[in-house]
Order: sequence, then C-alpha cells, then structure tokens
Amino acid sequence: MKYDPIKKSLGLAFNKTPGLRKLFYRLLDLLLLRSWHVHKEIKRWANSHQGEANILDAGSGFGQYSFYFSKNKSWKIKAVDVKEEQIEDCNNFFQQIHHTNAHFEVADLTKFVEPNKYDFILSVDVMEHILEDVKVFENFYTSMKKGGTLLISTPSDQGGSDVHDHDHDHEEGEGSFIDEHVRDGYNIEEIQEKLRSVGFSSTRASYTYGTPGKISWKLSMKYPIIMLNTSKIFFIILPFYYLITFPFALILNYLDVRMNHKTGTGLNVIAIK
Repeated sequence: MKYDPIKKSLGLAFNKTPGLRKLFYRLLDLLLLRSWHVHKEIKRWANSHQGEANILDAGSGFGQYSFYFSKNKSWKIKAVDVKEEQIEDCNNFFQQIHHTNAHFEVADLTKFVEPNKYDFILSVDVMEHILEDVKVFENFYTSMKKGGTLLISTPSDQGGSDVHDHDHDHEEGEGSFIDEHVRDGYNIEEIQEKLRSVGFSSTRASYTYGTPGKISWKLSMKYPIIMLNTSKIFFIILPFYYLITFPFALILNYLDVRMNHKTGTGLNVIAIK
C-alpha cells in the first residue's frame, strides 16, 4: 500500500484554488487523528505562552500545521522540509493568502541549526524517517530558547503504521505504510532517554491511537488508501464512502483524544529545554 503517491494526488486535486487548499487542511485536521492530538498539545502550550513566539515546523509537508500556527499574527513560523516542490508550493500558497508570518525553506534536519531561536518546535511524522535521530534532537536542543518546548508526534513500537502487518502485506503484494521508515516505531522510554541525553531537562510522553484511534485510522485512512491504490476510480466513490464513515471516525477521534491510553500505536512526546 503506497501512501505518499495518494497524498500527492489528493494535494494536487485540492491545490487548484486557495479555498480548496484551506478545505484540504480542514479535512486533514478532522480526519487525521494525529492532528487532534497535536492541536491539543499546541493549545496547552499556547495557553501558557503569551505574546510573540518563534516557531519551527520541522518537516512541514503540506503545511497544514504552519497554516494553523500562522493564524496567530504575533507568531513567526519557519517551516522546513527536504522536498523542494512542497516548499515552493507552500510559499506560493501562503503568499496568495497573505500569511506573511510563515516562510518555508528546504533543509536537512540533521544539519539544520539556528542557536537559541525557537520558543516551540514541532515535528510530526518525521523522526521515523531519519536514521540519525539523536543528531536531530541535538540540533533541536541547540536551536531552542531556554524554556522552549519540543513536540514530537511519531509512531510507537506498539504496532504503529501497521508495522506488525508488514510481512503479511508483502505476502499479499500490497507493500506497507512503513516502506520508507527507518524504524518501526519508538519505545516510549527510549525516545525520552535520547532526548534527555542531548540536554532536555524535562520530558513527557503519552500514547496516541489507542483502541478507538486504531479503528478510526482504519476507517478514515487505511481502507480508503487500499481502495485508491487498487484503482483511481475510487476517487469518485470516496466522497460517498466518507459520507457513511465520517461521523463514526469523528466520534472515535474524540474518544481517543479524551482517553489516557496504556498503550497505542502513536506517541506524543514533549521535551522542555
């Protein structure tokens, strides 16, 4: 099952006008459970941080989190990613909608350092792709102001991204959602220890994608992607599919965010400098 080509196709479809792009962001925020968990932590940080802030979106992708940040005009956002086409695309879009407090640049996180600059660094679905993770954590630490907050959202080692189905998927000829991952997921203690080893004074980690989240992910992401990989005709059927499943996915997402999970396929990790 190939994930990135589907994301790219959907991104192109919703990129025809700024209004469609904003709709795309809104749909991502509603459908992707990780967005619910990430927004919850951002709001918690924002409630304790008044006034101006420098924010780094480390691995910005489509730019939906930078868009979320940029609504607060007292915040300045730098967003970086390794994909040049996405950086150019995001800069064009943000210029069109006059969100001048956000800027996108091509950067390799293993080399990107801007000492003592950022109040908040966000890294969503990035660290599972980078082998030199400790080096990136060092760069984050150096780039943050004293008292700054780092938020990492990443798969856990409890079966994130269908990791336990990896071999089975290959037998079925489907591939896997983790084809481009360098690790199957982080152990909750391992990632905190790595962060403490580079200097972070305080860490907190919690599981995401518990039982409700795993069901929601299958309904809202896994099954549609399987269908779209089978045939592009499912792009036509997809709106009707979501008409039926969308209410259930929203309820499951709400429950997952409200619950404390003893285990889960995702992790939210907070580190304070």
